[in-house]
Amino acid sequence: NEKTITVSSSVAGEGKSTTAINIAVAFSQLGCRVLLIDADMRKSVLVGRHRISKGISGLSHFLSGYKELDDVLCVTNVPNLYMILAGPVPPNPSELIGSTAFASFMTMVKNQYDYIILDTPPIGVVTDTLLLKEHIAGYTMIVREKVTTHGDIERAIQAVKLADSKILGFLKVGCSLQDRKKYKKGNYGYYKYY
Repeated sequence: NEKTITVSSSVAGEGKSTTAINIAVAFSQLGCRVLLIDADMRKSVLVGRHRISKGISGLSHFLSGYKELDDVLCVTNVPNLYMILAGPVPPNPSELIGSTAFASFMTMVKNQYDYIILDTPPIGVVTDTLLLKEHIAGYTMIVREKVTTHGDIERAIQAVKLADSKILGFLKVGCSLQDRKKYKKGNYGYYKYY
């Protein structure tokens, strides 16, 4: 499980999908064989943002038994990086994530890749993400400058604790060069109110 990382956030719109891609690309550029899984079967950002054909099969097809793994695996233009998209929205995303089919799938891909990066729904929105706890090292949480609140972070931490899992760390995104100058002067800007 130590090489399987879930990228999530407290709420939607914090940049977790972009961050998940960047992490996957970074590992692949180190020569590691990486699989990026779009596990947000409710509202995939990757399909819409990258204008991927809706005809491409995805994770929901595989977990429902409609497609084989080779049918849903996408080769990217980044060497060593492979991707599985979410697929069409199923009626039961939580059941699919918590299924024996998903557990078997994770066992299979862990033997084939050096790192597995899971892009998931926000923890504060649905419980699907917390169902992954048995398959992962922990959660990497995305925090967006001037969007994520202290309350959002606290709720995410408590949800992960209740699920008996752990947060590996927080990645702050959306910082400007001007914000970086503020930090050097000791002014914590938006976070001074926390």
